[in-house]
Amino acid sequence: MRVATAGSVDDGKSTLIGRLLLDSKAIFEDQLEAVEATSKAKGHDHTDLALLTDGLRSEREQGITIDVAYRYFATPRRKFILADTPGHAQYTRNMVTGASTADLGLVLVDARHGLTEQSRRHTVLLSLLQVPHVSLVVNKMDLVGYDQGVFETIEKEFRDFTDRLGAAEVTAFPISALVGDNVVEPSEETPWFEGGSLLAHLETVTSARGREGGSAGARFPVQYVIRPQTGEHRDYRGYAGRVEGGTFEIGQEVVVLPSGMRSTIAGIDTLGQEHERATTSQSVVLRLTDDIDVSRGDLIADVEHAPR
Repeated sequence: MRVATAGSVDDGKSTLIGRLLLDSKAIFEDQLEAVEATSKAKGHDHTDLALLTDGLRSEREQGITIDVAYRYFATPRRKFILADTPGHAQYTRNMVTGASTADLGLVLVDARHGLTEQSRRHTVLLSLLQVPHVSLVVNKMDLVGYDQGVFETIEKEFRDFTDRLGAAEVTAFPISALVGDNVVEPSEETPWFEGGSLLAHLETVTSARGREGGSAGARFPVQYVIRPQTGEHRDYRGYAGRVEGGTFEIGQEVVVLPSGMRSTIAGIDTLGQEHERATTSQSVVLRLTDDIDVSRGDLIADVEHAPR
């Protein structure tokens, strides 16, 4: 099961993943000791679980997520790949990269602030990327006294928003990632909530996204734009990445998301060699017939499965 976080900055995405890793016993003792020591050195009165995923020096210094961080863990029921994506607007492209292969998107919302522009933006992107399942995670419930009314108000607003998008199946959970309420175990602080824990949902939800050209079609997250601008390759423009599902062939019509621009595959290259097609798990460079704006973090997909 591939899971990607989404939502605005400081809504607790990295802390949630840290809590999942900690409470499911998926981290080593020395890792926890290092995080505890760093948290103490920073003057925190709690263990900063976000440090388990924020690995860049600038991320630790600023307390933000910049690049996508992948973490792997398993329970007796399922194996998981967790993509911790950034919340800042200027790093939205990195969020698209992390969410482009997700089976489920976790949209975190700070219970004190409700839905923000960025949480809505990320929800729209999850819809464009056709992520099969979306879970609203109302975090920091401990800071609003576990108020049922606060949770239900945010849930209703979110469902109204996703209904207009025609989004995938939506579930909602009131949690405190810092304390651990309703993350791995149901919390006694929310007796009014009968939806169980977030982890229990992740373990049982259906993984609907096909890996070999299934219902989600062919998908290619762009990792790098290649423009040598040498005498031999003056006009060369290619998009490097890994095929995450389906098959791409020369002459195939594709769409670039989130812009919606369409083009046709002109060539498929690997290490100086040209190929007729590329399939799931192959790392290749795609060339398009049209000179359109394609950037790192965009998704190239087959037209048949593109959003209408």
